[in-house]
Amino acid sequence: MDSSLIEDIVEWDIKNWSKALKYWSKNSNVAAGNLHCLELGGRRGGPSLWLASQGNIVICSDLESPEEHAKPLHQKHKCDENVTYKSINATNISYENYFDIVIFKSIIGGISGFEKDELKKKTIDEIYKSLKPGGKLLFAENLESSALHKTLRKKFVRWGDRWNYLRYAEIKYVFSSFEKNNFETAGFFGAFGRSEKQRKFLSFFDDFFKIFIPKSKRYIVYGIAEKAK
Repeated sequence: MDSSLIEDIVEWDIKNWSKALKYWSKNSNVAAGNLHCLELGGRRGGPSLWLASQGNIVICSDLESPEEHAKPLHQKHKCDENVTYKSINATNISYENYFDIVIFKSIIGGISGFEKDELKKKTIDEIYKSLKPGGKLLFAENLESSALHKTLRKKFVRWGDRWNYLRYAEIKYVFSSFEKNNFETAGFFGAFGRSEKQRKFLSFFDDFFKIFIPKSKRYIVYGIAEKAK
């Protein structure tokens, strides 16, 4: 995949978060095209871009329609004809047994902000309902990670105080509506970079020290959850 396309899809800490793209590509059939897909929380439309660029039919959604921010990106890569834009609340999805693919990147913490833990599972249950039998949820989400991450996020991230990060120990319960859920974790040092250049440099340490960092202390979880056929 072209590096500029990957950058536009992933946007932040590209080396670590792009591991999700590789995993999704290897373990799903999105490259076949003509799938009915939904992106949730797609303000900038990166995951929608990835799906649409492979010939899939995509609804790019957020609480308010993301068309203003996302459409220019899709036009840039000449796949906007495959994308429509809608306002969809991820905790109340009106579709049922409709999508082949639902995708999101880093939305659970915002939806469940201010310690509304119940909205984590509510969101995943709504996604399950919206998928066809055999449909797949492709997800990448920020984890709570280490005490150091929690401290620095509160100090340097604008929404650090309200964001309710998914905890590693919650994953099994939150995704329990799905019959299959396979996931990986990644990243530790990359989260501390103040620029993309710094994050790129730090991500090399993530790869080198990965075996020494517990899965529960990494800051990204990504995977695929599948609804039974």
